[in-house]
Amino acid sequence: MTSTNTDGMTIKFGPFEVTKQVFLTTPHSYGLVNLKPLLPGHVLICPLKPHKRLLDLSPAETTDLFATVQQVQKLLARLYFPDPSDLMSGSFTVALQDGAEAGQTIPHVHVHVIPRKKGDMGEAMDEIYVHLSSEEANVGGALWDQQRPRPAGKMPRIEDAERNAQTMDQMIEEAEKYKTVLEEMGIASSVRGSERL
Repeated sequence: MTSTNTDGMTIKFGPFEVTKQVFLTTPHSYGLVNLKPLLPGHVLICPLKPHKRLLDLSPAETTDLFATVQQVQKLLARLYFPDPSDLMSGSFTVALQDGAEAGQTIPHVHVHVIPRKKGDMGEAMDEIYVHLSSEEANVGGALWDQQRPRPAGKMPRIEDAERNAQTMDQMIEEAEKYKTVLEEMGIASSVRGSERL
């Protein structure tokens, strides 16, 4: 079942508990708010099981992961595109870094879903990929810095002095906003206490 309710669940992204940042769960996946979003609406979609590499997912998990990416694109279009009924009124960067050499900084498969608008990264549209290769692009990047080996990829490290980590309250507020819209869209249901929304 697709749900916005995480009551009684413990959800981890790699070694980090992220339950309060999760806005959507499916039978095999979840969506969570990013600690340091590159752009507004930058979220992550992950398998519930902490698979390190894409090839570790079963066919059912792979299908669910990418179906969840599509559902979240519809959610984000409603919030970030000028004409939410037309997905073509905006664009998305959908990226998966599979392994340390590809820039993956948390050893847990995750797909970046980022709503895009013309000029959102200045003139350098491909700059987003350089930013994605930095650990700051991931939810646990700041925490993981001290514990992990550096990626072996050739992308230059991005200093993100202008990108601040969101507070837990900000991430929870963003997750609640996404939950509300998902429920309005009929994509997910939520049961909070004994009351069904």
